[in-house]
Amino acid sequence: MAFEGLSEKLNATFKRLRGKGRLTEADVREGMREVRMALLEADVSYKVVKDFVASVTEKCVGADVLDSLTPAQQIIKIVNEELTALMGGTNARLTMASKGPTVVMMVGLQGAGKTTNGAKLAGLMRRQFGRRPLLAACDVYRPAAITQLQVVGKQLDIPVFEMGQANPVHIAQEAIKYARDHGHDMVFLDTAGRLHVDEALMKAVKAEVKPSEILLVVDAMTGQDAVNAAKAFDEALGIDGVLLTKLDGDARGGAALSIRAATGKPIKFVGTGEKLDMIEPFHPDRMASRILGMGDMLTFIEKAEQQYDEKQARKLEEKLRKNRLTLSDYLDQLEQLQNMGDLSQIADMLPAGMAKGFDASQIDEKQMAHNKAIIRSMTPQERENPQILNASRKKRIAAGCGLEVVDVNRLLKSFEMLQQMTKAMTKGKLRGLGGMMGGMPNMNRMHGFGRKKRLK
Repeated sequence: MAFEGLSEKLNATFKRLRGKGRLTEADVREGMREVRMALLEADVSYKVVKDFVASVTEKCVGADVLDSLTPAQQIIKIVNEELTALMGGTNARLTMASKGPTVVMMVGLQGAGKTTNGAKLAGLMRRQFGRRPLLAACDVYRPAAITQLQVVGKQLDIPVFEMGQANPVHIAQEAIKYARDHGHDMVFLDTAGRLHVDEALMKAVKAEVKPSEILLVVDAMTGQDAVNAAKAFDEALGIDGVLLTKLDGDARGGAALSIRAATGKPIKFVGTGEKLDMIEPFHPDRMASRILGMGDMLTFIEKAEQQYDEKQARKLEEKLRKNRLTLSDYLDQLEQLQNMGDLSQIADMLPAGMAKGFDASQIDEKQMAHNKAIIRSMTPQERENPQILNASRKKRIAAGCGLEVVDVNRLLKSFEMLQQMTKAMTKGKLRGLGGMMGGMPNMNRMHGFGRKKRLK
């Protein structure tokens, strides 16, 4: 989980400050020393930490903070604002061309994930912004680079332009012509981009095609090496922004907190997992809220809305009002929840209070798959009327999905709990996926999730 260690340490510090009630300047400076250590342990560069703590301390020791009724909350507010500013303040978008296709040149060290993440970004542009992207295979030196781009392009249903082992500058020029002729409004150039080898080549591509955006791909898990790479590429090429990959695997988060301050270049997108749809725009304010345990409800809502079907939601609401929820409806909700992405990342988006009912450490996606398999092994009549499920039917269902009768009973028990809960819900209280999650007192129990070690 991104920023896990930093988040825990900061929240422990703020909890101690809240426990003191009235604060003195000494209390604030002691708290800031703990913040300083937490940031350094998160692999944030020393200079960035020094400047950050100095700025926060200066604002926190002011009379308007120490004399307020809730000084600890004021300090958290200041830290939140400073963290947001440290990471860039606002979401930075891609620069779009006023005429012709927008050309995005992907660069980065070998192994950073340029090819895959360039394709993921193209997929995001089409999915969320209605763009018509084209992928261009300009890395003719790395073995199988063209094939890799073709594979991910096919999985995302995005066309790939390639000319084999031709000159990369010529390939880029021809790709842009092809895009213009075939109605593509964005071209993503997958370049060789290895700074110590291909600096001259990248400069030649930049000079000839004049990209709208040069986006550097860096691996968050390399920590300060990612910051150093960003500095080097910016000095050599003049980058416009950063795509930070593997943020989900970086428990420290130092790169995300250091890059903007060290280079002046914004993080524009972050990769949050291996799946091709696990990429999202980077919002500094939302990330700061996550770090401080306040959650990220805006991103959560956006993900929910992507899976939200208004017509289906109205039907579900009517069923809930009449307490006629069926196992088919339950299956639909499980699938919508899964389609939102990694469940542990969803839990990170919830404020600390709400997340207590959504314990990601206990959620096993294998158990969710089991529940779906059980429901799919039922007949339509059984899904609509689970009360008819006698011993022989349960045995048949278990055999049909390769599980045990005890697994079928576990699912039916959790479904029964959900039905009981919906009886207490009033009109308009529960609506679609977001409402279902908000209304559940304990997500794990309602979906039949136990601790992973208890699962077979």
